[in-house]
Amino acid sequence: MHPYTATVREFLARHIRGHQLQDSDDIFALGFVNSLFAMQLVTFVEAQFAVTVDNEDLDIDNFRSIDRIIAFVTRKAAGPAPEPGP
Repeated sequence: MHPYTATVREFLARHIRGHQLQDSDDIFALGFVNSLFAMQLVTFVEAQFAVTVDNEDLDIDNFRSIDRIIAFVTRKAAGPAPEPGP
């Protein structure tokens, strides 16, 4: 398990009661996310993991599940990809 998984799972559990989420569950398809909660999720990710969610990052696929959130945070924390060489 990734070290961030428990943190994300705990945050979602506070907002999604009565459902035991699996790491791959699509929280949007399951109907757990409205526009207000989506913004709370983005704010949580930025504050908790010290990453900046840019406009181009506001893609539902980055926040669809615990697995996707962890992958997004891991990519953002690693920094920008190096430019390809000549």
